[in-house]
Amino acid sequence: MRRFILTGIVVVMFTFLLALPLLSQEKAIRVVGSWGNLALHKKFERPLWTEVLPQAFRGKLKPVLTTLEQVKLPGAEVLRAMDKGVFDVVSTVVDYVVSDAPELAGLDLPAIAPDIETARKVVEAYKPVMADVLERTFNAKLLAVVPYPAQVLFSKVEIRGLADLKGKKVRASGWTTSKFVEALGATGVTITFSEVATALQRGVVDCAVTGSLSGYSAGWGEVSKYLYPLPIGGWDYVMTVIRLDTWNSFSAEEKKMIEKLVEEKYEKPAWADADDETQQGINCLTGKGECKYGKPNSLILVEVSPEDIQLAREILLEQVLPAWAKQAGEDAVKRWNETIGKVIGLKAEVK
Repeated sequence: MRRFILTGIVVVMFTFLLALPLLSQEKAIRVVGSWGNLALHKKFERPLWTEVLPQAFRGKLKPVLTTLEQVKLPGAEVLRAMDKGVFDVVSTVVDYVVSDAPELAGLDLPAIAPDIETARKVVEAYKPVMADVLERTFNAKLLAVVPYPAQVLFSKVEIRGLADLKGKKVRASGWTTSKFVEALGATGVTITFSEVATALQRGVVDCAVTGSLSGYSAGWGEVSKYLYPLPIGGWDYVMTVIRLDTWNSFSAEEKKMIEKLVEEKYEKPAWADADDETQQGINCLTGKGECKYGKPNSLILVEVSPEDIQLAREILLEQVLPAWAKQAGEDAVKRWNETIGKVIGLKAEVK
């Protein structure tokens, strides 16, 4: 009887241990986070890699975390470096890598998602397409896609609407936003996020597009005078990917745990926070309403007219979407129409 009880205890303990994901030895992984001075990294990304996942693996997983501004690799270079084994995990803005993977530019075309609810539907619809492209192009598995606050327009010079962008130099993070502002008679300029505040201050650009709270956190409100809140740059999504070789070194149970924790502790709360951060950014930049993030700026908030909303949609339909379709190719366009196109009620065509 005693031996039966002891055997039962051993079986229960063994079963319990099998149920716990546990690396057989310590595993260090090299993680590149997104922009370290922004709220997304501070509130959700850093805790995920420095607290949540190490605790879940009982100290066996040891992420070594850095950020985009620290590695100083432009565009898609950071993902190419990951493909070569320099990094294991990378979080970067989707628009930064569309030169290597033009299909990804279809996620965040200007004016396709005017609110956070539509943005979430667009992302969920397009995730399978993104996963295929990332695996094929960068040997990477897609772990998460989250938004920065809505991408609005900062201007050092006076503007009262979209028509006033004619003749201006406008910084845009992606080529589709550049295409949009060029349709208005502006010149699209590519400058890395960390260099924009200086470019605005020195007059290298007249205007710049980024998330409202992101711009506030980076000091753009101190070198601009006007804020135009129409999300002409979309939501500037951040994707987190892991090198397939690294991913496949985890067991099936460990993979499930990582995916669950990334969703619950990073993806879901970041989405829930994005809408509030959009308004918080506007509050902090204009000094109107509560600002939870520091001393407010005093930018002039330019009201968005119904005419500008209609104009933005016309530019999307007539110029931006056809330009993307031509660059992405027929197969990508077909998949876009089956996913995002169905969500927003539009159809892309290669002309």
